[in-house]
Amino acid sequence: MRDIRFLLKTHYTNSRALVIGINHYQNASPLSYAVSDAEEIRNVLINDLGFPENNVAYLVDSEATKGNILRAFMRLTAGDVELDERIFVFFAGHGHTRTGIRGEVGYLVPYDADMQDFSSFIRWDELTRNAELIRAKHMLFVMDACYGGLALTRSVQPGSTRFLKDMMLRYSRQVLTAGKADEVVADAGGPIPNHSVFTGHLIEALRGKAVTEDGILTASGVMSYVYSKVANDKNSKQTPHYGYFDGDGDFILSAPQLSDLEKADGKDIDSLVVIPYAEEEFSRDTTQDKVRKVKSLLANEFSSIELHDLVVDEVRHFLASTNEDHFKVQGQFSKDELLERIAKYEQLVSDLAAELSCISHWARPTHRVILQKALARATDRLESQGGLIVWLHLRWYPLIIALYSAGIAAVEGKRYDSLASIFYTTLGHREYGKTGQTLIEATSNSIVELARLDVFKQIPGHERHYTPMSEYLHKILQPKLDDLLFLGRGYETAFDEFEVLFSLAVADLRKQAGRDAWGPIGRFGWKAQRDHESPVTRVVEEGRAMGPNWGPLKAGLFGGDVERFNAVAADFQKIISQLNWW
Repeated sequence: MRDIRFLLKTHYTNSRALVIGINHYQNASPLSYAVSDAEEIRNVLINDLGFPENNVAYLVDSEATKGNILRAFMRLTAGDVELDERIFVFFAGHGHTRTGIRGEVGYLVPYDADMQDFSSFIRWDELTRNAELIRAKHMLFVMDACYGGLALTRSVQPGSTRFLKDMMLRYSRQVLTAGKADEVVADAGGPIPNHSVFTGHLIEALRGKAVTEDGILTASGVMSYVYSKVANDKNSKQTPHYGYFDGDGDFILSAPQLSDLEKADGKDIDSLVVIPYAEEEFSRDTTQDKVRKVKSLLANEFSSIELHDLVVDEVRHFLASTNEDHFKVQGQFSKDELLERIAKYEQLVSDLAAELSCISHWARPTHRVILQKALARATDRLESQGGLIVWLHLRWYPLIIALYSAGIAAVEGKRYDSLASIFYTTLGHREYGKTGQTLIEATSNSIVELARLDVFKQIPGHERHYTPMSEYLHKILQPKLDDLLFLGRGYETAFDEFEVLFSLAVADLRKQAGRDAWGPIGRFGWKAQRDHESPVTRVVEEGRAMGPNWGPLKAGLFGGDVERFNAVAADFQKIISQLNWW
């Protein structure tokens, strides 16, 4: 059999839908908003997503009999339905589950169902089996009903990336249901009046809240968004279920740039789509449990894969819990809101920072790749966008915590190889000749902006400090790192050395780019004025004395070049000497 990918095009030739809503049943209890849900979904498909009105079959209440539903569904198996079509199926009504010998069997309840006669229901697997007869490459089933027996796989995990055109060349059958077998659908109380909780969030997702930053709306993105919203809605006691029952493509609801990508003559230009992160139930392990697990895996040279998966899961959880649904970038500034956000960010990055600190301190060579991957992917949601400047730059705060935590741990263990991996982690992607920033360049930019906005001077006790962020981090990181690494009085020395190396590394990159040799000024700035042997002097003199045998140079900082280090150190010391804080 010929691979279907070689028959498909990177666009849709047609769009069809079957939309069903049942409020008033012949023999079952009524629902309040199933018909209004169906009506609005129909409107969204036609008015927002470009489905031709004549291609949207619409059955409500007494029209939605078992015979009519199956007849409309089987109409989609006709020969005029082409390979490059997309088909959207929506059902709002009662669902039912029965347990059989091999597990649960899910049913949809049509208008004319006899609640004592299962033969009058529509078996879910009858639809999935008949979907094999439908030629359209992409089908999305959305069921505002709770039932079991779905037998789904999660082919595309949140945070995964896929090429847009490639998704159009892959077959898929995807489904999103409002809840599982033992759950009750919330028929009211959603984000939109006169709609269920599930469909209310679905409508908002389809109208733009689930689009990527590139304006792409995929079924995977919609399903992930609706899952997060419904599972965490105070008016909901249901947990949506979603995934694939066949294929590995993705139903594309909207992709404005697709036509331009197709026009690229002589070049295969494509766009990577990031699947949005969903807030899923996460491990209930304590920080101590996770740290013990990481240490155990680090001790075993054959456990790199398991360590990779553990850290990636932590990154996914971090990204899901720090997305824009929780930290809006729009709105007004207030001190109370600022302090609340700072506290939340600290809590949400705590476990990830602890895991990365362990890795940087005890990493084998193969583990440094995991360290870089975690740091790079943790910045996935931080691309520039519109919003309040302070909220935009504060999004980098948890990454700054992770950088400091892992960096101090590396310095304390004299693991300058880990430190170099952290500093020079490349963010973004290398595509069509473009190179992303390093982690230290990106974080230093936000540190500058946060300082310019006096953000950390808003924290009680830090109003008059020369370097309030540095002072604040110095205090809040100490107990965590001491518990992790038993640093004792050596903590301050490790903290200062990390900040000096961080600033010198930033200054070096700026100098290499033809700019001034500036780097973020931490507590070491005022210490340089006060102490006979300041942290900057101590680090610079050690580097000059040891030359090519100095740990940071051997690890690749400053390009491993003694002269390059000496040059940037001299320029940086001059800047420090000119600080006018007194």
